[in-house]
Amino acid sequence: MKTLQEIKDSGRVIVQNVSMDGGNGLISFHGWKGTVVWSDGGGWEHVSVAPMKRSITLSWDDMCRIKDIFFHEEECVVQYHPPKSEYVNMLPNCLHLWRPIKEKMPAPPSIMVGIKNGESRESINAGLEKLYMKGEW
Repeated sequence: MKTLQEIKDSGRVIVQNVSMDGGNGLISFHGWKGTVVWSDGGGWEHVSVAPMKRSITLSWDDMCRIKDIFFHEEECVVQYHPPKSEYVNMLPNCLHLWRPIKEKMPAPPSIMVGIKNGESRESINAGLEKLYMKGEW
């Protein structure tokens, strides 16, 4: 997770409160404003954002922008979809980003999603063959 100064330097967050494990404030982008809370306690880094206009649900692009404000480029974060019995909904349309602090976030190989710009069909086939040989495909 980025430092408080890096978060402030984004120009998108007005910090209202800071604590020993995070803070909260206001965030704005083109078309919406909202509240944001971030923390790094309990073994997790966490950001939650809720648009002030409750009829708005943030898009994938919005969440990518938020990820860029609070996390470094090469940090992997997730939005969880927990079992229904574990749902907590304190604010309508509030979305969360999570990253464990002490372990590496597992992620599927990019080859399972698609072809990156600049990749050849040969490199894709070689990557798939490696996964198959490891028993991961």
